[in-house]
Amino acid sequence: MSKTKSQSSIRLGLCCQFLEEPIKFRNTTVKSNSQMERTAALEKLARLCRENAEALQSSLEYCAAHNIGCFRINSQILPLKTHPECGYDMQDLPEGKAIVKLFKQCGQYAREHQIRTCFHPDQFVVLNSPRKEVVERSIAELEYQSEVAEWVNADVVNIHGGGAYGDKESALAQFAENFKRLSKRVRSRLTVENDDTTYTPADLLPLCRKIGIPLVYDAHHHRCLPDELSIEEATEQAIQTWDREPMFHISSPLEGWKGPKPHRHHDFINVRDFPDCWEDRELTVEVEAKAKEQAVLKLMQSLRNRKK
Repeated sequence: MSKTKSQSSIRLGLCCQFLEEPIKFRNTTVKSNSQMERTAALEKLARLCRENAEALQSSLEYCAAHNIGCFRINSQILPLKTHPECGYDMQDLPEGKAIVKLFKQCGQYAREHQIRTCFHPDQFVVLNSPRKEVVERSIAELEYQSEVAEWVNADVVNIHGGGAYGDKESALAQFAENFKRLSKRVRSRLTVENDDTTYTPADLLPLCRKIGIPLVYDAHHHRCLPDELSIEEATEQAIQTWDREPMFHISSPLEGWKGPKPHRHHDFINVRDFPDCWEDRELTVEVEAKAKEQAVLKLMQSLRNRKK
């Protein structure tokens, strides 16, 4: 994905929501939805989906205005979409086609303004779970998010490796087996990310090479759960798994690296946590920080200052 000349080689990404901007994404609960008559429930869901499409358009316009090169779309952009009782197809919704058209317009805007979009499904998406119902639900969720990804021109649907279940090798083999069950629409977008409790880059890189999916390298997670690879080595090997612009994650520990829980995210990014070896590369780096757009803008400025 190309960048404008005004952009640096690093494309910084904003994750899902805003701290200070009046842009809000709407959701609802299963309890609230299931208490409504179905026609009324579908009308409410249609309204929420439409409002979320409009919020996504506003989010992309904000990113374009502030030179933010990537936006992560909330997994509940279509609320309750895959729920076994409350779920729906777009054709079930009043004006469902018009809502899809709004999302496709977002995709066109993102293309025109060279803004990358992506998804990061929730933690319940576990492709290697030993529980059949968890895998089925995970596949349904990946299919839904990849369908929306197609509308909005998103090229990444990123998940974690899942559980180890006492045997990492077998668990990752199960991941590879269930990967075959996914549609081409999902397989072409699916990426896997190292986490801070179970799977390191060294654990996941063989899986990535075996089934041909990219590694979203998270430097914070790697610092929390290190392996034999240095940050520089993990960066190089992760980049080699990509057939398009690589996507990485950055965050800083809330109470510092010597604090009691270094995996917890700070409001902002300490520029010292941004690896030197990432600079001047063609990368998307998603900023996982509680101050959201303010954290992205501050890191952008800090990286400019570091270059001076």
